[in-house]
Amino acid sequence: MQHREKLDELLLRAGLTFVEDVCPASLFPPEAGWRIARGIGAPGGVVRDAPHGVGRVAAPEGAVRDAALDSPVREALDAAWWRRLADSDGEFLVAVLGHRIGGNDSCWTRVRYAGTGVPGLTGDPGFVALSLDGQVLLAEVPGADGPRVTALDRLPERLEEAAAAAGQETEAERAEVWAAVPGRPAWPLHWAEGIGSNPAASDDLLIRLLDVEAGFLHGCDRHAVLDAAVAHPDPQVRSTPADTFRPKLTPDQWIRLVRAEPSPSRRVLRAERACARGVELPGDLYDDLLAGPSRAEAAELPGLPAHHLPGLAADADPRVRATACARWEDLAAPLRARLLADGDDAVRSAALLAHHIAVPMPPEVFAALPQPRRALEQCRLAPELEAELVRDGDAEVRRALAANPALTAHSVAVLSEDPHDDVRSVVALRPDLDEGQRAAVRHHFDPTSMSHTLTWVEGLHGDADAMRRLAVSSHPLIRRSVARARRLPPDVVERLARDEDRTVRLFLAESCDDAPAEMLLEVWRWWDGSFSHPDRPRSHPNFPRTGLLRYAGDPAGRMRRLALDDPESTPADVARLARDPEAEVRRRAAEDARLSPADAVRLLNDPSALVRGTAMRNPRLPARVLAGLLHDRDTACAAVTNPAIPVPVLHRILSAAAAAVAACG
Repeated sequence: MQHREKLDELLLRAGLTFVEDVCPASLFPPEAGWRIARGIGAPGGVVRDAPHGVGRVAAPEGAVRDAALDSPVREALDAAWWRRLADSDGEFLVAVLGHRIGGNDSCWTRVRYAGTGVPGLTGDPGFVALSLDGQVLLAEVPGADGPRVTALDRLPERLEEAAAAAGQETEAERAEVWAAVPGRPAWPLHWAEGIGSNPAASDDLLIRLLDVEAGFLHGCDRHAVLDAAVAHPDPQVRSTPADTFRPKLTPDQWIRLVRAEPSPSRRVLRAERACARGVELPGDLYDDLLAGPSRAEAAELPGLPAHHLPGLAADADPRVRATACARWEDLAAPLRARLLADGDDAVRSAALLAHHIAVPMPPEVFAALPQPRRALEQCRLAPELEAELVRDGDAEVRRALAANPALTAHSVAVLSEDPHDDVRSVVALRPDLDEGQRAAVRHHFDPTSMSHTLTWVEGLHGDADAMRRLAVSSHPLIRRSVARARRLPPDVVERLARDEDRTVRLFLAESCDDAPAEMLLEVWRWWDGSFSHPDRPRSHPNFPRTGLLRYAGDPAGRMRRLALDDPESTPADVARLARDPEAEVRRRAAEDARLSPADAVRLLNDPSALVRGTAMRNPRLPARVLAGLLHDRDTACAAVTNPAIPVPVLHRILSAAAAAVAACG
């Protein structure tokens, strides 16, 4: 709010009245205005003034008229230009440097000027102004050699001309441009941040980058690069691939990563994450972890060899002895008896809970437990105790009990008619109910709530008969869990593909390799991929790849996007969809390798930031334009990811970035 007030004050001092904030929609965006004002990708007919007393660049017809060589820069934007900028009510759009709305110049500020002269916007901090019809652009921004002034009319026409001219770049011109890059490294820290996402970057460049900026490892799956990261002397670099789910570390790399970690506690943490990803740790590594100061944490590792259990059960540390109780079935009877009689309350409680998984727990033992919830959820209970608890006055007690797999059928029946919906909802998901019993349980299920695959259903994914039975369940969460199976019988797939719950169909599209093409296309109409399943259903192997051109004129932009996936689509189709009224369609065209260089340049000025960002990464972008984007504050990070940048140039860019990072450190 304070930021908003400061902008209002600045506008008032300039003689302007705030009207409203305006998102670009179909307008020329402020971000592109700033870029042109800084001299990057600007069309012809632009005045760029030198500092006071130095003179100014001659401007072609249509630009601001020449002024005296010793005039101040701000005189270039005279009253005539401001009259051309404002509409009949004196209104126009403006963005002021340092007052970014939305964080990325995502909105203009609409203002009104009632004066007849020049508004007091010139000078610090700098501004870009646009007429409401998008035809006139005025700007003044700071420059290395003083303020830069820009005045343009017929803006859309001139941008089209500039794009067409840029698209005529020759091979010799490209070579000349790249020979001069990086030149003056204006934004090397941005280069360091983005260069790791360039698909053209070689393994050796990315390995060099590890010493500069290792954040790219979060999305890296290159074996040689990950191998170098695992062996890197900097612990922060080594930890990066272990702290994300995306890199595909091999089991050997995980084991090396664990061994190389000097901190005992972090070494155990690395081992836990390795085990969670299915890595089988070697026996000597378990020995090493258990011998360290984090023995209690290491004792909890899954896959711990059974020969360690006697030592854990007799350990001096009660935390270790309590952990040993989790492997109750693997402990010999004398060890179990010792733990049940342990002098430590926590150990004895853990032993009792483990013991009574199979042996009914009497009321007096339950009453003595300091925290009985786990007993309610997992222990076998003596008949009289169970009968008492299913009618307990505390609904939370009954809710916990409703999930207990050891409950008798009678108790399940009692809880299925519980007055609390939360209790009945837990009963409805029990694996021991047949579907007739499940359908009879009145329960509440919010179809919009986040769904997690039921563990017991997941355990049956390989059982075709179980999948057939559960696919017709009355409970959507069970059907959703079935749909998460990687492979399913054809009749189950057919049924789930017609399920009334669209989340079932979505999960089938995301997870099941057998999902049918027709359903995938239907899901595509309303789903564009998630973090866990990016680009599904479009990336599904069964998604239609032919016959998609018929959607080029579909009323839904999402369907028009598909037209360019058709192998029979042409560069003319790309050019047409690059001018589509919907941003998501233009963005699809902006990523297409058949996009013309001129259209790539034109889309740099698109109202949508997503379209602009995609165009910056298109390899058809002319080298001169791309090199300019590398030196712009707002585009340097995205531009450096463009695969058209030659690898030798990327190495030079990285050297400049490394020097800048070293200077900052």
